[in-house]
Order: sequence, then C-alpha cells, then structure tokens
Amino acid sequence: MDSLIDKYNIPGPRYTSYPTVPYWDESTFSSEKWRESVIRSFHESNAEEGISIYIHLPFCEALCTFCACHKRITKQHSVEIPYLESVLKEWKLYLELFEERPKLKELHLGGGTPTFFSPKNLKTLLEGIFETVEIAEHPEFSFEGHPNNTTRDHLQTLYDLGFRRVSFGVQDYDPKVQKAINRIQSFENVKNVTEWAKEIGYRGISHDLVFGLPHQSWDAMEHTIRKTMELKPDRLAFYSYAHVPWVKGVGQRGFDENDLPTGEEKRRLYEDGKKLLENLGYIEVGMDHFSLEHDDLYQSLIHKKLHRNFMGYTSSNTQLMVGLGMSAISDSWYAFAQNVKTVEEYQKIIEEGKIPVVKGHILDEEDLTVRRHILNLMCQLETTFTDKNSFPELENAFEMLKEMERDELVEIYDSQIKITEKGRAFTRNVAMVFDLRMMRNKPETRIFSMTI
Repeated sequence: MDSLIDKYNIPGPRYTSYPTVPYWDESTFSSEKWRESVIRSFHESNAEEGISIYIHLPFCEALCTFCACHKRITKQHSVEIPYLESVLKEWKLYLELFEERPKLKELHLGGGTPTFFSPKNLKTLLEGIFETVEIAEHPEFSFEGHPNNTTRDHLQTLYDLGFRRVSFGVQDYDPKVQKAINRIQSFENVKNVTEWAKEIGYRGISHDLVFGLPHQSWDAMEHTIRKTMELKPDRLAFYSYAHVPWVKGVGQRGFDENDLPTGEEKRRLYEDGKKLLENLGYIEVGMDHFSLEHDDLYQSLIHKKLHRNFMGYTSSNTQLMVGLGMSAISDSWYAFAQNVKTVEEYQKIIEEGKIPVVKGHILDEEDLTVRRHILNLMCQLETTFTDKNSFPELENAFEMLKEMERDELVEIYDSQIKITEKGRAFTRNVAMVFDLRMMRNKPETRIFSMTI
C-alpha cells in the first residue's frame, strides 16, 4: 500500500462538481444564460422531484486554521439581520424566474457557522422561504452545528421547522491538535449537543472527523474515534485534511509544514481509522463517509440513489440546486454559478435588484457525459459506457486505467469499470482519469489538495 500511496498521492479535486471550479469556462457564461438554465431546469424537474436550496451563512466568531471555506470572522452579531434580509431578497429574485410555486425537497444551512445566528433569526429566515414554497413529501433539511455554540433552542427551533439532520464538526479531541487548528472544544460540548439532538428526535446525526491534521498521531485519532463511538452518531464524515495554504484567508500558516503527517502516516490514519470504524459497525459510503445500516445515506447507496453535489453526499437527488448567500454555488445541471465572495459586495448587488452571480460555467454535451461518469464513480464506485466511442478521449481513459487495473484498484470490462475495495481510497484518482478539461489544461501551479 505504501508504494501505491507514493504513486497516487498527487493534487486532485474532490469532485463535488464537474467541471471543477478552476476549469469553468467563463468565456461562454453570462448571467442571462444562467437564468435561462435555471428556468429550463425548474420546468423539467419541479413538478416531480422538486428543488434544493443551499444557504451559505458565512459568519464565525473565530478562525479555524484547517478551514478553506468562505467565511467572515466577527463577534458582532448585529450583522445577522441585514445579511438574512439580503438572502431573502436574493430568493425573491429567483422566485421571479419561476412560473409556479417551487416544491422544496432539500435544504441545507452551511457556513461559516450557521449556529452563529440566533434561533429567532434563523426562524425568521426559514419562515420567509417556507411561505413561498410547497414542502415536498419526505423533505431532507439539514444544518451544520458548532458544538460550542449550538444550543438546545437552536436544535428545537430547527426541528420544529422540519429539520431532521444535523452535522457537528468534531475534527479531533486531542488538545495539541485542537490548539494547532484553533478549534478548542470539549467532548462534553459535543456530548451535550448530540444527546439533545437525539432527545428532540433528529435522525441522521453526523460527526465530522478529520485525519491528517497537524500533530495528529494514530493514538490521537483512535482516541477521537472511540470517544465518538460513545455517542454513536448515525453517520460520520471522515475527511482528509485539505492543506491549501495558498487560498486567501484560510490561516493555514498557523503551524509548520513539518507538523503535518507524511503521506504514508496520513494514509495509515485513514486505513486504521476505517478498519476501526468498520469494526464498530460503520459502513463506508461513497468517499470519506460512513454510516450505520439504518441511516438514509447507507440505504441510498444500497438502492443506488446516492448523489453528490456542492453539499457533499446526499440521499436525495434534485436537478436544480439554488445557492443563496455570499459565495454560494448553484447548480442547474446544465450550468453552475457562484455568487460574489464578500458580504459587502453581495449585499450591494442584492440592493441593486440583481442575482449576485460573479462567475459560472455552461456545460456542453461532453461535460454532461463526463459529469455523469464521474458522479457514478463517486457515488456507486462504477460506471457503464453505452457508447464510449462517442468521445475518443474517454476511450483513452480506459487505456490509462489499465495501470490502475494492474495495481488492483479497478476492474475493467468491455463497457464498464468498477472500483475495487482496495481502490476505494483512490476514488479521486480514478475520477481524474475522466477529467478531460484538466487533462487538456494541466495546471502549472498547485490548485488542489493532495488526493491521499
């Protein structure tokens, strides 16, 4: 395994989209084309599957130095109401594109720190959206909660509004690791919010753990996993730390590069962690995610309904996902669009009555084909080609995969490839073989985190 790590530990995307953001072709994109794609997708999908909404809530009281998300650090809670008013105004701009009432299937509050906002203000935001939509049958509403500031009132308020899933960021319980990443939180805080969520009735309670953090050892990782098992969350995200210090504002120079585990050490953290999680009853779902058998995420995998988008893995699939808020990314299936990345500019453009999109990508026929194959690989660990000759470069991908087959990472058939159990750790590498835009335009500088 060590030799495979050396061979395949290269910079690569996580494929929450295809094409990935660095390869969006902005020359063919316009706000008008974006609106047209939203209208098309809405007409095709709203009546049956409904739509998804992602709301980016960017404020945090402190900077976690492992985080590469778009956020604003402040302790001034006076920013809450003006920001939420802008989000509701942005949503009204999208409503003007729709000829009928949207059916809301999926809603996610991400950040930043959604629980930076008071329960009262979150209720005002959500009721403002709910009064304009029809709630689909069996909706999937979820939010990210910080264990240090999520209150029982947060959990009860959101539960009463239809939320049944919550994800708590744990990362690691080792004090030295927590200090290095500036994320000091006790097991007691995590225990409190997890038990409150269970008592209130949440299902799909998730804990986020991260391997590869500075100063992290196997002893620390094992301790974190075993402490997590005391609370038995329904699912776990077991993420690889993405070291991207070149991204503005991530604060990842707060520790020395030598403090990070080596590639081999990091992979062992994953392999041993995965083994321990499986021994404790968790099943690997997709990439980086584990769940208990009863959880919706596992059931979606079994029934081949698992989906992946900018919100990560989801147990439901909608064609149209509208991203609201600063830096939020939207997906109409036919196009991607990202909002401006500062709070001030976002609010200014909203006040001008415009959808605050700053860049995007219109998918062509080839993009749509490749996207489907990469989604299949990321969600089902296999993909089938009905006519691989339609795109000669995809046939070349099969040639490139033969070396992976020799390394027992994939199995290749006439019109199908399957990722093996051994190859699951290298899923990103397999998907990269099909990334035609990246193959044609190899980056001159490093723009992605390492795959291992």
